[in-house]
Amino acid sequence: MSLVLFEEHLAADGKKIIEIILNAERSLNALSLDMIRLIQPKLDQYASDDSVAAIILDSAGEKAFCAGGDVVSLYNNLKDTGTAEYATGYFSEEYRLDYCIHTYPKPIIGWGAGIVMGGGLGLLSGCSHRIVTQSTMIAMPEVTIGLYPDVGASWFLNRCPGRVGLFLGITGARINAADALFIGIADRQLDNQQRPELLRKLLQANWNDASTASATIDKILRNLAAQATEQVALSQVRQHFDLIQSLTDVDCADDFVTKLLALNVDDSWVVKAQKAVAHGSPMSIAMIYRQLQTTKHLSLKEVFVEELALSTQCCILGELAEGIRALLVDKDGKPAWRFKTVAEVDQAFLDQLFVSPWENNPLRDM
Repeated sequence: MSLVLFEEHLAADGKKIIEIILNAERSLNALSLDMIRLIQPKLDQYASDDSVAAIILDSAGEKAFCAGGDVVSLYNNLKDTGTAEYATGYFSEEYRLDYCIHTYPKPIIGWGAGIVMGGGLGLLSGCSHRIVTQSTMIAMPEVTIGLYPDVGASWFLNRCPGRVGLFLGITGARINAADALFIGIADRQLDNQQRPELLRKLLQANWNDASTASATIDKILRNLAAQATEQVALSQVRQHFDLIQSLTDVDCADDFVTKLLALNVDDSWVVKAQKAVAHGSPMSIAMIYRQLQTTKHLSLKEVFVEELALSTQCCILGELAEGIRALLVDKDGKPAWRFKTVAEVDQAFLDQLFVSPWENNPLRDM
């Protein structure tokens, strides 16, 4: 069975709505290199096909839209070859796909129900119309594996209200549909059971004028959102916004960690953030802080170029392999981090991570 399904739906006016379905339910639709290589040529084809009006990007099963990139394959290759060649190729093709979705000339509707983590958020965040539901659970928990929020997160986290992006990036905090709408990484909240009705409405619409396609989808989603009935938990980010602003009003990553861990609270959301920081990679925490500072005013393309260099260095110099081993392979939960605390992170080593490993970045022509 194909890892990605492509279904054509004929609208009433003869135009097509294409459904791209991530179809790796057993791995929670984790995005593999094979899946990327199936999706990219199809998107290239549909972009110039006048019969295609819009695209729906969704997934098989109810548990997850996409639970992240296929980092276990990445780990196996790093272990077997001792080089970052595969990693560079994987990240290059993943980031090209993400950039393609962000800049696509036709509407892409992302159905972000269930788990949306890491690479899954890279896909969803780039869609022109991003839907979340009562089952949506979003996180960028790369701090737990010695990485940092990539797949364009250096761009969209910096565009969250206040310094929320910095907090979410360092803590990997889980957020729900209300949070996603509040911080601007989702556009509409629908009920899971409205998915068939969305397709029906799209097929009934008039797509003859391509210039109004996005507005047509906006109207359909607005009406469906008004009919949604499922109750969703309140936004934790909105409720904790003032606290987040206070915690992130610091001069360095170590100050943030110190302030967060000093809190004596009986608040489960904050306690989870404390635990993530206490057990995550101190090097990642320092790296995430610097990455979000250095990319603050970069364009989307520049962000992906910078992320490719940093991600590759995380494989060459960093501790990504150890983080994946401890969390996802051996699952002993005992990563041997290079530095024990953020205060101990060697600045010269951190500087090295931000030096491009090539004279010409592989994404320079993107």
